[in-house]
Amino acid sequence: MAERKEGVTGSRARSDSQRRNRSRDRVEEEKEELDERVIDITRVAKVVKGGRTFGFRVTAVVGDNAGQVGMGIGKARTVPDAIAKATQRARKDMHPIPLEGTTIPHEVLGVCSGARVMLRPATQGTGVIAGGGVRAVLGAAGVRDVLTKSLGSATAVNVVRATMDALDQLRRVEELAEERGKPVAEVMPFWRRRRS
Repeated sequence: MAERKEGVTGSRARSDSQRRNRSRDRVEEEKEELDERVIDITRVAKVVKGGRTFGFRVTAVVGDNAGQVGMGIGKARTVPDAIAKATQRARKDMHPIPLEGTTIPHEVLGVCSGARVMLRPATQGTGVIAGGGVRAVLGAAGVRDVLTKSLGSATAVNVVRATMDALDQLRRVEELAEERGKPVAEVMPFWRRRRS
């Protein structure tokens, strides 16, 4: 009888550990699917009574390369902790953006503080014409063909926020046409107009 009880608890313990392993595997698979990019690592100082305490601020972007992207900022005393915080916040911030094939549906201007970022749709094969933080955000979002111009401030955090603001303003071509009271063919990118 005692042997039977041991067998039951042993099998229960095995099933619990198997369950934990399965959930751990699922989390690892999810991490592998997402594209995590660290854009900026800056040393920051906090002035306190005894002098200054130094830490690090990390700006990170996480995307699935298929129309979902999120941005996060993390601060900590060490760089790995700051990166972990930033990527965790970026995962929570992930939201869908409308794409038109490999590009964006329409031209848009994103603003954050002194930074302004202009995004324009481009024909297939153009590539991502962008630099620094803008390229990282668009790459993680899954945009393959786009023309961009960064105007104003070049502060990495503000440029990334302005790019996210621009992506948040994007809408599907049908919605835009309805809003403007124009036919869909007039609003869609010019290279698609030729085909239809």
